[in-house]
Amino acid sequence: MEISLGELAQRLSVPLRGDPDARVCRIAPLSSADATGLTFLGDGRFKRHLGQTRAGCVILSDADADACRVPVLLSDNPYLTFAKAARILYPEPTIVGGIHHSAVVDPTALVDPTAWVGPTCVLEAGVVVGARAFLGPGCILGQGVRVGEESRLVARVTLCSGTLVGKRALLHPGSVIGREGFGFARDGDRWVRIPQVGRAILGDDVEIGANTTVDRGAIADTLIGDGVKLDNHIQIGHNVEIGENTAMAANTGISGSTRIGRNCTIAGAVGMAGHLEIGDGVHFTGMAMVTRSVLEPGSYSSGIPAMPSADWRRNVARFRHLDELARRIKQLENHIDTMNETTGREAT
Repeated sequence: MEISLGELAQRLSVPLRGDPDARVCRIAPLSSADATGLTFLGDGRFKRHLGQTRAGCVILSDADADACRVPVLLSDNPYLTFAKAARILYPEPTIVGGIHHSAVVDPTALVDPTAWVGPTCVLEAGVVVGARAFLGPGCILGQGVRVGEESRLVARVTLCSGTLVGKRALLHPGSVIGREGFGFARDGDRWVRIPQVGRAILGDDVEIGANTTVDRGAIADTLIGDGVKLDNHIQIGHNVEIGENTAMAANTGISGSTRIGRNCTIAGAVGMAGHLEIGDGVHFTGMAMVTRSVLEPGSYSSGIPAMPSADWRRNVARFRHLDELARRIKQLENHIDTMNETTGREAT
């Protein structure tokens, strides 16, 4: 949509330096935006572009404003203000209630008149869809599923039986919520599946990325707290609990019965063993391998950063001798201690 800078500043509650009647209609990169584009400066490394940008408006901090020749919106948190502005320029389409003629809806399902059920959707017995919810094409809602008001299932989302989705949730294509968890018992050389009788419960304002899976609980429920954001290609095991406003990046895997606190950030490709306790405000960097509980807030890392291949090969060769090296160092320390004791006795 097109909007004047004056109205945009008012809706964002930030000061404007520039012509309030100038208008923008899209977002664009700082280096290539034209007069219709809105952009932002959130990283000082790109400050060099401010003098040359042709953007219609730049969102930035007061400290950077003097370097910019075009209108600016001043913000203490330019990235957050930009996110809010982008939502204004690109609003979600209005939901028009109804059920597409190709959808299959069980007679016992309850669909609010203001909700939309798209083409080829399947709603099984006992499903409840709240007001202004959106079910895109190909979504499958199993028996007893509940979807809260204003939630949006973009396309091909599968909610297995008993799954509960809160209000204003956003589920991207291919996500699968509430499938049976990975539970087996050993019987000699064979595996015997353990029935998974819990549910998967998503709170309000949760976002689930494309092709991300959240397993149902084995006995108790899998719980995803309010405001949790999960990226694409994430695996959440059975009985996992994730606290409010925790964010998790792509390709992460969380093993069963792990509990993660509130306001955590988990970067890409992190792996967590099962039955762990992760406290509030814990932050794992990319590719961390978490094998023990972490209760104290702070940043944690593991893994080995990339290095030249020749260096890596030499280091790998030395890894094999680390245990032997540790034993030799211990022997030398013991020998030195013995020599010091002998010298001390002779001195007295």
